[in-house]
Amino acid sequence: MLSTLQLREFYQQACELELQAFKPGNVSVYSEGHDMTVADFRISAKVSAEPLCNPEYSLGEKIYYAVKATREAVGCNTNLGILLLCAPLIEAASQLHPTETLRHRLSRVLAETTISDADWVFQAIALAAPGGLGSADEQDVNQHASVTLTEAMRLASKKDRIALQYISDYENIFDFSLPIYYNYLDRWEDRNYWAVVAIYANLLSQYPDSHIERKYGDRYSGMVAEQMSLLKAELEQATHPEYIEPLLRNIDQQFKSKKINPGTTADLTVATVLTAFIEIFNKA
Repeated sequence: MLSTLQLREFYQQACELELQAFKPGNVSVYSEGHDMTVADFRISAKVSAEPLCNPEYSLGEKIYYAVKATREAVGCNTNLGILLLCAPLIEAASQLHPTETLRHRLSRVLAETTISDADWVFQAIALAAPGGLGSADEQDVNQHASVTLTEAMRLASKKDRIALQYISDYENIFDFSLPIYYNYLDRWEDRNYWAVVAIYANLLSQYPDSHIERKYGDRYSGMVAEQMSLLKAELEQATHPEYIEPLLRNIDQQFKSKKINPGTTADLTVATVLTAFIEIFNKA
């Protein structure tokens, strides 16, 4: 079983590795943007790690206090999606028995969420104030919850891929992005940040980004998928992935000139890396 200290370290390492990967349209060490800096994300990972991994907190409290710490430290929403995805993984990892898989324990965690968890998360979302949130006819985050957190996520799942993970036991991560990460890790083990680029490119070529579509509808969905399919094809053929950096810069410039930020895909990327860290540790 992972200790609290190990979970904090894995979480911060996953956040840092995602920053080291050149993710077109998103913030990385190669290219900042959207009024956010690499320093903002590093500070956010550091200050959110303690509440997110605090064994005394419920799942909802983990998310709320991690958002609160982030907001107080950087004054903007850098990591709400990351926290929503990573909190159940951390909760599951902290309860994991030697005879069960992370996926099985995560399914139990998601099945056992409470109305109190939903209330804490509603407060966290309202505090983070993500772009394009708006209001909802049912279970509006500015009101008290009357259903469990997982049921609230079910109501949002048609429009939000992070919410979808809560009702599918993280299917997009375990069945799609995690095998991609392991595959590219085998190829580029000493340059694992390129495996992270592959996660991002594959996800974004396959699934529309919720953050983009909340702001723009499907106006850019086809263009984004086309560009990421091109990047995916280049990665599949690359023996020296650093040679495709000019392509990455070109796509990054295109996206950022239109204020396109695939933030949900970046969040799923962090969660995939954290999942891999936990699984690799448990298999060792």
